[in-house]
Amino acid sequence: MLNKDLIKTKIRNIQEYLLEIEPILSLLKDETVSNIEKLRTLERNFQLIVDAMLDINIHFIRELELGSPDDLKNTFVILAEGKILPFDFAQKISPVVGLRNILVHGYEKVDKELFVDSFQKNRKDFDEYLRIINSFLEKSSK
Repeated sequence: MLNKDLIKTKIRNIQEYLLEIEPILSLLKDETVSNIEKLRTLERNFQLIVDAMLDINIHFIRELELGSPDDLKNTFVILAEGKILPFDFAQKISPVVGLRNILVHGYEKVDKELFVDSFQKNRKDFDEYLRIINSFLEKSSK
């Protein structure tokens, strides 16, 4: 059974993280890249956002018995197969996991300009994820 309170808490957390970084995302890319505090804030909040999304994905997968993901990136695809996320959207947003891993584990050097640019351009994808999850929760309550 879905723990809707848990999911809603994660959603609120994501919304708060996004709100915290709005001022940074509205800056010019160079202003963020050249300011280590702003860049690190953006990186950390990105990590927290993706972690919360993965918590939501994994909760859905376990509670709805949707299968077993090969990796964390695949949790988005499994939600698409379970008719929770649109398939094209799941494919579009799933690469955030790889970027999160690079930031957290330092697997390779992050192109700071590309990271900031990509986050600015794709910021609305996080809102769309939240909208889809909220919509699914509302439908499942009826």
